[in-house]
Amino acid sequence: MDNVSVKKNLYKLTMPIFIDIALVMLLGAVDTVMLSRYSDDAVAAVGLDNQLISFVFLVYQFVSMGAAILCAQYFGAGYRTRFMQIVGIAVVVNTLLGLTVSCALWLWAEPILAAFGLREALMADGVNYLRIAGSLSFFQAISLTFSAVLRSTGKTIKPMTSTVVVNILNILGNYALIFGHWGLPAMGVEGAAWATACSRIASMVILACFMNGVWRTAEKRGGATSTPRGIVLHTLRASYFVITLPFKIVFRSASAARSVWSSYRRYFSPFPWQEMKNLFHIGIPAMSEEMSYSLSQIVITFFINQISTEALTTKVYCTTTITFVILFSVSIVQGGDIIVGHYIGQLRNRAAYILGNYVYRVATILTLIVAAILAVGGHTLLTFLTDNEYIIATGTWIFCIDFFLSYGRVKNIFACGTLRATGDAIYPVCVGVICQWTVAVGVAWLLGIPCGFGLLGIWFAFCLDENLRGIILMRRWHSLKWQGKAFV
Repeated sequence: MDNVSVKKNLYKLTMPIFIDIALVMLLGAVDTVMLSRYSDDAVAAVGLDNQLISFVFLVYQFVSMGAAILCAQYFGAGYRTRFMQIVGIAVVVNTLLGLTVSCALWLWAEPILAAFGLREALMADGVNYLRIAGSLSFFQAISLTFSAVLRSTGKTIKPMTSTVVVNILNILGNYALIFGHWGLPAMGVEGAAWATACSRIASMVILACFMNGVWRTAEKRGGATSTPRGIVLHTLRASYFVITLPFKIVFRSASAARSVWSSYRRYFSPFPWQEMKNLFHIGIPAMSEEMSYSLSQIVITFFINQISTEALTTKVYCTTTITFVILFSVSIVQGGDIIVGHYIGQLRNRAAYILGNYVYRVATILTLIVAAILAVGGHTLLTFLTDNEYIIATGTWIFCIDFFLSYGRVKNIFACGTLRATGDAIYPVCVGVICQWTVAVGVAWLLGIPCGFGLLGIWFAFCLDENLRGIILMRRWHSLKWQGKAFV
């Protein structure tokens, strides 16, 4: 395949991912924007809750991220059976994880929020939101698995379509339930939680319907397992049989139980322990780095909460906005990682390196352009969200600092994602954990609290952390030490 075709394929993959990620970000931003019309205190409470829920999603993502990387490599190598086994294991593991974590959030919402320093005045709203949105998060665990596997085969449009519908439902639900329209009660923060939770449930249902429809189409055409989508769906059907086995036994459906057992033996007997080991080998390091980052941000949020409620609210507004700065880089990097994974599966390391460098250049240019626009227009944007002078002034300076921060952040986004796609999962974790807790947390505490620079000092620490990690990880990429770490 020539360079033009490769680039065309890259952008074909990237655009649905771009729209999908933008709408996922919008899903969280919608709550913030709409609640800003309700109260700043509500924004602060929900902001901390969403950080905790994002942290929870990382637990689910260790399975989906590992599955995506392995599926991309196996698909590129043509290993159909191994592909099927990975998908089946991922679905079952993430379902069990999701149920466990969701129960924990429902039972211990208040102690968790208290441990992270949520002020008493915000506790009621925080607990209500976390119990509703958090306890129903296991639907997201299944959705993440579906989306990751479909993307690994290059099928990026269906997850995007699901996210479009979900965002529409979330906006309508927020409008109706936060403020009490269309004859529904005004529920405030609780209404936002129900709207978000129901939209995530809808996401899983829509993805499942897409897969079921594709399955039936493939069957009619013949050779359902001869296509990537057919493989995914065939494995999901087998996983469904396994998951539902206990329920069928309880209801004493002997024939159904035998059918389930037959399916299990066909696809997972003997159980593919090596594939599970491979999944955890990739997934746990990937999750560890992301979880370390998320946990460090929660600790830093605890520091900010000690400064003032205004500082916490400023942080929520700024981080919600800044996520859109990295949207372009995240999208093209994820699209590039799919192709890199396929190249690695085909043992085409040189092609993977050349494509990776191209993806990095494009991601950097796009990120810096958007960051510059935000630095210039940040003041105007904040005046739309709030009339608090402290929030507007501090946030404007944060957007300026973030321009320099973005240069390092795009390096991290690229290097972490692409190194994982090659199978080099351990090195980014080691670098990330060390820098995040020594620089991001340590320097943030030093500058923000004892030195008295407040939120601006904390953001300077963020800038230092991102740029330092970026330099180290890019050296790893250019060293080519990731060669030979694939699973094929």
